[in-house]
Formats: sequence, C-alpha cells, structure tokens
Amino acid sequence: MSRRRISAVPTALVVGTAAPVLLPAQSASAAPCSSYPSWVAGRSYVTGDIVRYTDGKAYIAEHDNPGYDPTISTWYWEPYACDGGQNPSGFVVSEAQFNQMFPSRNSFYTYSGLRAAMSAYPAFANTGSDTVKKQEAAAFLANVSHETGGLVHIVEQDTSNYPTYCDWSRPYGCPAGQSAYYGRGPIQLSWNFNYKAAGDALGIDLLNNPWLVQNDAAVAWKTALWYWSTQTGPGTMTGHNAMVNGAGFGQTIRSINGSMECDGRNPAQVQSRVNNYQRFVGILGTSPGGNLYC
Repeated sequence: MSRRRISAVPTALVVGTAAPVLLPAQSASAAPCSSYPSWVAGRSYVTGDIVRYTDGKAYIAEHDNPGYDPTISTWYWEPYACDGGQNPSGFVVSEAQFNQMFPSRNSFYTYSGLRAAMSAYPAFANTGSDTVKKQEAAAFLANVSHETGGLVHIVEQDTSNYPTYCDWSRPYGCPAGQSAYYGRGPIQLSWNFNYKAAGDALGIDLLNNPWLVQNDAAVAWKTALWYWSTQTGPGTMTGHNAMVNGAGFGQTIRSINGSMECDGRNPAQVQSRVNNYQRFVGILGTSPGGNLYC
C-alpha cells in the first residue's frame, strides 16, 4: 500500500452543499441529442447536467456554473456523446480487462460497483477520442492501484495515523469521532473536510457516516471519482482534466500526491504509478501519450 496521502481541497470547490444530479442508469445506447433540454444563458447548472446547445450538440456540466456558454468554457462544460454515441454509463474497460488489471483484488472492489459509481460523473472515461477515453481510464485505475496495493486494501493500514485526520478548526468538527476519518476506498479518502466535501457533492452524509466508504463499493468508487473529477489537490488541475486536455499522466500524479512524490521527492513512487499506467494502457490496446512523469 502506498504512503498515506493528505488530500488538499480547494476552497472554491467545496463551498455550498448542493448535490449534483446523479444520472440514472442508461439504456444500451445514448439518448438522442434532441432529448436534452436547450441550454439557456444565465441559468444555473450543476455538475452532471446535460444540455443541447444551439449547434445541436450536447454538453455535460463538468462543474457548477451560472449558465456559461458550453463552447467557450472547457472547464465548466465538455462535449457529450449522443445520437447513438458512447453509452455514458458504459466503460472502455471490460470486466475481463478489469480482472486482468487486478488479479489479486479484494472482492469488495467490484466492477459493478465502479460501473454504478460512474453515473455520478458520466464524463469520466467518456470524453474525447477513444484513445483519450482509454488513457483516462488507465490513468485513474493506475493511481488507484498504487494507492491500494492493487485494489487489495480498503482502509489505511497504519492505524496510528487514524487520530490525525480530524481538523477541529472546521465549524462542523468531527461528529463521527476523532479517529473516524482515516483513509478509505480506492483513492484512500481522508480528513473530515474531504469526507464533508465528497458527501456534499454526492448527496451522501459521509461526515457523520464515513464508514460507508469502506462498506459500500459504489460509494467507495464514487468518492474516488469525486476526487479525480473535481479536486486538484497539490496540483493545478484535476486528474480528469489532465488526461482529456493532453497534460499527461504526470499531472495526475501531481494532483494526487505531488507534494510528496513529484519534482524528485520520491521517484520510486512516481515510477510505480507510471509502470501501472503503462501496463494498463497495454491491456486496453492504446498508447500512453507523453508527459508521464512529474
């Protein structure tokens, strides 16, 4: 298992408690673009909303926004496949490939749990070309593999750290207890403020019940996708944006644990993540792209 990561939550991404729209499971093909509501300038949208723009194409909100134009703001909007395009609840990684990536995984980390979690962030591995989709999936799973020892560990193994993840300066404190906010799940979510932010975003009370992350596979995967899709951590961009905008795998390392690993601080850990990524893109039959290191 990798060293525990202390997550960093940008203030701008945790203000407010409005939960994003959690999309239901989709049918075998994406809905026609015409089935989505027309975009309206100045209308507030939340993460996960899908609209039809004046060009007839669909766009999905990557972040809450007050009605920005989808074609000029790639931070807030991403093109969304429709009219028979990629199934938003589908995945470029098959269950057989998932099992090949994680031959010794804990049975808690189910493929179905990951698929269910993807409804919360349907732009994940569903943005850009087929190559980009596969690269993002491989990048996410490579980092997850490093954090959990190959999807083996559900909770942080060093229990002596458990009492350290409570920041009592936060107004909501630590209602589940001083030692309740240790690392859990695929991205090893830790700290009371991260449980609060992730729970608010997902519409789940993780501040009072952080144990859901170690008891419910879909919730565990959702917290990992929440961090990947919305948090920059010590970096300057989210893992999702790093991959879909061509910044490269190295920037995903920076967003997850860059303050401890990048810029020569721990090259062995960086290499471990890169090795995972190269192996996974090989399984998916695509290239790794450039900028692998941070």
